[in-house]
Amino acid sequence: MRKLVALKSLYAFVAVAETGSMTDAAEALHVSHSAISQAIKSLENQLGLPLFQRVGRRVELNRNGRKYYRQVAPALEQIVAAGESLQRQNPYRLTLNMVNSLALHWWIPRVPDFQALAPQIDIRISTLTHVFDLDKEGVDVALIHGRSDDWQGYHCEKLGDDQLILVCAPSLIDTNSALSADAMLSAHHPIFVTNPRRENDWQIWCQANQLPVPAQRHNLCFTASIQAVQATLRGLGILVTHRLFVRDEIRQGLLTEIGPSVRNPYQSYYFVCQKEKLVQESVLTLRTWLHHEFRLAST
Repeated sequence: MRKLVALKSLYAFVAVAETGSMTDAAEALHVSHSAISQAIKSLENQLGLPLFQRVGRRVELNRNGRKYYRQVAPALEQIVAAGESLQRQNPYRLTLNMVNSLALHWWIPRVPDFQALAPQIDIRISTLTHVFDLDKEGVDVALIHGRSDDWQGYHCEKLGDDQLILVCAPSLIDTNSALSADAMLSAHHPIFVTNPRRENDWQIWCQANQLPVPAQRHNLCFTASIQAVQATLRGLGILVTHRLFVRDEIRQGLLTEIGPSVRNPYQSYYFVCQKEKLVQESVLTLRTWLHHEFRLAST
């Protein structure tokens, strides 16, 4: 039996050929630069031929690479088209995108409710965080935590405001003292989320409450909200986060909200999809349910 070329190597080859850069190809495929480099090296080793040549900072196909690309690229297009064709045959399977913190803390606890409402709909979750092409990524609906002007050209409707709140584990609260944000800031270490989408949360909340932004501490800065929430649940400090991320933990008594909430003027929650998707029954059902859940969250 002939040794088959790994599909990931072919995707990497086409991506590098079309972008002229291993870095850009890695970003387009959501993998590391080293993964792209290894995939190309594996493909060239299997074929026994180099496929690229370096020209300055860019990577270009050589003669063999151009010949190979002319045959491989259309074949990959056929594979993608075949998958899309099968997906269209199942109108009740939807890919829903949301940031990982929402998927973990908001979506998963509500799966039983949605299943009870629409048992025929099969939701598959993706967790892309950047602005992306819905068709290219195979996403039917995106629950966006961001800005509507990033999604021009799509159907985009607001679901709700983003509320920033200060939270801590109940174990940090001194029942003999007044519960105030100022006192908690003085008594406990702040927990920070440092990724670009979250890095200004403390500043926005403190400015609205006319409080100084606390200094970051060693070992209490995290790249993801889910990590910061876990640290807060374990009583390592206090955290400014988004109400929707921790709404259930507050209701269950696992976290305590301190002081007033602050509306985030830079981000809200939006329902985003291709305009033509609005005639699909499963998309309309999901849209109605999302509006209902966000209305409940605001009460």
